[in-house]
Amino acid sequence: MAQLWGGRFVGETDKMAYDFNASIGFDKRLFEEDIEGSIAHVTMLAKQNILTEAERDSILQGLSGIKNDVKAGRLAIDETCEDIHSFVETELIRHVGDVGKKMHTGRSRNDQVALDMRLYTRKRVQETDGLLRDLLFVILAVMEENLETYMPGFTHLQKAQPVTLAHHYGAYFEMFKRDRQRMADIYERMNYCPLGAGALAGTTYPLDREYTASLMGFAGPTLNSMDSVSDRDYLIEFLSALSTVMMHLSRFSEEIIIWNSNEYKFVEIDDAYSTGSSIMPQKKNPDIAELVRGKTGRVYGALMSLLITMKGIPLAYNKDMQEDKELSFDAMDTVHDCLVLFTGMLRTMRFKKEQMAASAMNGFTNATDAADYLVGKGVPFRDAHGIVGRLVLYCVEKGTSIEKLSLEELQALSDKFEEDIYEAVSLKTCVEKRLTLGAPGMEAMKQVIAKNKAYLDIE
Repeated sequence: MAQLWGGRFVGETDKMAYDFNASIGFDKRLFEEDIEGSIAHVTMLAKQNILTEAERDSILQGLSGIKNDVKAGRLAIDETCEDIHSFVETELIRHVGDVGKKMHTGRSRNDQVALDMRLYTRKRVQETDGLLRDLLFVILAVMEENLETYMPGFTHLQKAQPVTLAHHYGAYFEMFKRDRQRMADIYERMNYCPLGAGALAGTTYPLDREYTASLMGFAGPTLNSMDSVSDRDYLIEFLSALSTVMMHLSRFSEEIIIWNSNEYKFVEIDDAYSTGSSIMPQKKNPDIAELVRGKTGRVYGALMSLLITMKGIPLAYNKDMQEDKELSFDAMDTVHDCLVLFTGMLRTMRFKKEQMAASAMNGFTNATDAADYLVGKGVPFRDAHGIVGRLVLYCVEKGTSIEKLSLEELQALSDKFEEDIYEAVSLKTCVEKRLTLGAPGMEAMKQVIAKNKAYLDIE
């Protein structure tokens, strides 16, 4: 059992206790970050004359060899080691001899693991931002192609007013754009290097923490050694942001599931992102959308778990904090897969435009516009609201819609209705006359699409 401690101990650690304490089973994915941090640390030690240049070169060569061997499959990570730090140091000593024992000078596992997790999380923040950007490109393409694809807009899951598919998708563009802004905020706030904090109180060695931080692309070193080894705020922030991403994906998935139902028939999901039934041959199920919706709770669980783990921990490092990894790794992987699959599903999904338009016409989504028409004819809005309410009730009883009524039927409720009412309540008119920025009208949407293209740096 390779471990970095033992001088204080005489007896053997209980095997079950050792396994319970060990983290190699999950922190092995940090091996590249562990080596990256060690390379920076050793480079700084030599700069400060704590190591000789020959010692530095020998250690760096050994670390690079370990990294290359693991990545090439020539060296398997030994899971009998306590953690990834033990594995790397044990292998280094095996490669370069006793000089490898000097690598840990001026460093604790506490600031080492704090660095590894921060480096890894920083990489996953950037990766998530890239996946969100890919999704925004797909959403924007749908928006550009569907400026005149009319559909019902909903409140309370009831048809409310007509909009376009471009406008509906634009709402999700804004959501995922905010998600990217959160990634940028997290990156900026977390981009400080804890290495050099030691166990909790720094070190007596003359480390150059500014230099170490610069080698790894950090904005600078952290400024309190106790906070450096016990801070997991950045990870909590990232899990919170990932939870928000999943909430947005889940809402979108829910709508796609509804749109895919036999009752709506708004969309056709590509076969690549659907499955069938083992007993019902007619079924084509929106499984990817349903799984994205379901996995949202899994990501929420990781956030809640870490918040609860951290809430009662005194300064500085405590072993409880080892629990930051497994669920966080799972959440990061889950969001990665959900974004990739959801983007693919969205890219290949086909829209049934005629069905969408028919649904908008059949739900009295033009009722507000009929009331506005009467206001334009001099009827006070409250009276117009009542007239159109009675008009809708009449249509419900007759099984028809406003635009299908004869002028005589309309004038029976108000003599203000004239022939131009039919143009006023058409889907096109209802949408196109909404021209305030952010509304679904053609000109307003073109302005928004231009802003979205500028945001994504599209010519």
